[in-house]
Amino acid sequence: MAELGILDWIAAHCHNSFWDAVMPFITGLGDQGILWILLGVLILFFQKGERATGAQVLVSLLFSLILCNLMLKNAVDRIRPCDLNTAVELLVARPGDPSFPSGHTSASFAAATVLLMNRWKGRWITLVVAALIAFSRLYLYVHFPTDVLGGLILGVFCGWLAVILWRRWVSPRWPESPTKPKETAP
Repeated sequence: MAELGILDWIAAHCHNSFWDAVMPFITGLGDQGILWILLGVLILFFQKGERATGAQVLVSLLFSLILCNLMLKNAVDRIRPCDLNTAVELLVARPGDPSFPSGHTSASFAAATVLLMNRWKGRWITLVVAALIAFSRLYLYVHFPTDVLGGLILGVFCGWLAVILWRRWVSPRWPESPTKPKETAP
């Protein structure tokens, strides 16, 4: 399988003691979407002018949970690479759910997409963190590249959908909610 070859290449050329220690931490940031949930809650409750953005992050995560973890993973039921190549020593606990799509990646890019679309001030950092979480799933041999790509596409869709639905249905009823992206200084 070509995808195992990509993972084997990453294992042979990218692994070292530093990244072996860092990547489990990075992937842990995406466990159960907790980083993104906390960020959404913090924005919702502590950034007065950004409350709608925080709410949209949480809505996008709900969409990601439903579409990715509850529907697609069970419908596709793809085996994980670490279950095909059991000779690989995992640096994290062996996941018990199906592989496609990557839930870590979907949640990360759902939140990052909302923050990008709303031009939140820390949006570029969240995009880098989302990309690192996505790569960590490959580095740790727990997802195929197409799992991560599928999670990325699904996450972007969930984030986009949350923002579009919010702007169409919630913004007119919530005065503090932005109806269009904020303008940034040149």
